[in-house]
Amino acid sequence: MKSPRLTRRAVTLGGLAVAAAALVPGLTLAQEFDPASTADQTGALQAAIDAAAPAGRLLLPPGRFRVSGLRLPSSMTIEGIPGATWLVAQGAAIGAISSVSNLTLRDIGFVGDSGSDALLAIERSSGVTLTSCLFRDSPGMALQLSASAAIIDGCDFSGHGDAAIHAMDSTGLFITGNRIARCGNAGIRIWRSESGADNSIVRGNVISEIDWRDGGNGQNGNGINVFRADNVIVGDNAISGCAFSAIRLNATRNAQVSGNQCLASGEVAIFSEFGFSGSIIANNVVDGAAGGISMTNLDAEGHMAVCSGNIVRTIAPSSAVNPDTRPFGIFAEADAAIAGNVVDGVPGIAIGAGWGPYLRNVAISGNVVTNSRIGIGVSVAEGAGAVTITGNQLDATEHAIAGMRWTQVAEPDLAAAADRYPQLSFR
Repeated sequence: MKSPRLTRRAVTLGGLAVAAAALVPGLTLAQEFDPASTADQTGALQAAIDAAAPAGRLLLPPGRFRVSGLRLPSSMTIEGIPGATWLVAQGAAIGAISSVSNLTLRDIGFVGDSGSDALLAIERSSGVTLTSCLFRDSPGMALQLSASAAIIDGCDFSGHGDAAIHAMDSTGLFITGNRIARCGNAGIRIWRSESGADNSIVRGNVISEIDWRDGGNGQNGNGINVFRADNVIVGDNAISGCAFSAIRLNATRNAQVSGNQCLASGEVAIFSEFGFSGSIIANNVVDGAAGGISMTNLDAEGHMAVCSGNIVRTIAPSSAVNPDTRPFGIFAEADAAIAGNVVDGVPGIAIGAGWGPYLRNVAISGNVVTNSRIGIGVSVAEGAGAVTITGNQLDATEHAIAGMRWTQVAEPDLAAAADRYPQLSFR
C-alpha cells in the first residue's frame, strides 16, 4: 500500500482520524487530527498547516476542532466544508494572521469563547481574503484587523459580545456582502489611531440588531462606525435595528455615504460629527429614527457637507437611548448644502440649520417637506451665520420656516421677518 504523498495541489484532511504522521515526519499517532475528538487539536492542525504550506492549499473535513493560537502562513488557501467545518475557541484566539501575504480562508466557521481576544486576528498583513466564512457567538470581537489590507466578502457574523469587525489603521480594506446580526456594541468599526488616509470600502452588507452593552453616548450601538479614517466609502448597505446610529462618522475627512437603507435607528440614523470635513451623504433611505441625518459640531470644526437626494421619514418624538436628542429630519451647521431631499413625518424640525451661534454658510434648496411640525428651522441666536433658503416645498403643521433660539421658536414666520436678519437670504 502506497503512503500518502504531499502534492503541490492540496493536502486533504478527512475521515475520523487522519494519519498526519504520514504528512509530517515525527508526528505521533496521539497527535492525529480527529474531527470526532473533543480534545484540543491545535498541535495536529498546526502541523498539517505547516506540512501543506509548500503545496499552498489545505482542505479541512467537516467537524468541530478545538484549537487556539494557530499561526497561518503566506501564499496559501485553507478551506473547509460550507457550514460543517468549525474551529472552536477555548479561552483564547483561534489564530493570528501576522505579517503574511496572499492568504485565503474559505468556508470555515469560527466559534467559541476566545476570552478577551478576537476569534481571529489579522495584523500587518496584505492580500488576505476571508470569503464565505462563519463567525459565531464570541464574548468580544469576532474579527480584529490591524495595519492590514484585506478582503472580507460574503461572510456571516452573529452573536458577538462586542463588534463583528474591528479594523484599526487599515492599508486597503474591502468589506463587502457580509451579514452581521446580534452584536453587543458594533457591527463594523473602521478606526485609526491618528487621523489619516484609510481608503476602506464598506459596501453591500446587511447589518441588524446592534446593541450598546458597554453604554456611552454614541461610541457604541452603531451599525458602521468610522473614526479618524479618511477617504472611506460606505455604500449600498442595509442596516436596521441599531441602538444608536446606522452609520456614524466621527472626525473623518472625505467620507462618502450613499445608497444605504437605514431602518429603525435608536438615535440619529446617519451622523457626521465632531471634527469632520467633506462628508457626502446622498441617496440614502432613513425610515425610523430619533433623528434622520446630522452634520454637526462646528464647535469642534465639523464642517463641509453635501446632503442630497435622501428620503427621511418616520422620525420618533424621542430617543430611548439618548434623551438629549430632539426630533429632526436633516440638520447641518457649517459650510453645507442640503438639496433635493424628501422629508416626511417629523414631530419637530424637518430641516434644521444651526444650533445657537454654531451656524455658518448653509444652503437649503429644492427640498420637499411633508407632514412635519416645522418645515425649516434656522438659528437666529446671537452670532449665528449665513443661510440661504430657496425653492423648497414645505407642508408643515405649525411653521413653514421658523427662526430658532436654541430650542425655542423666536420667529414663527422667518421669511416675513427676514429684514431683521441680514445674514439670511430667501431667493
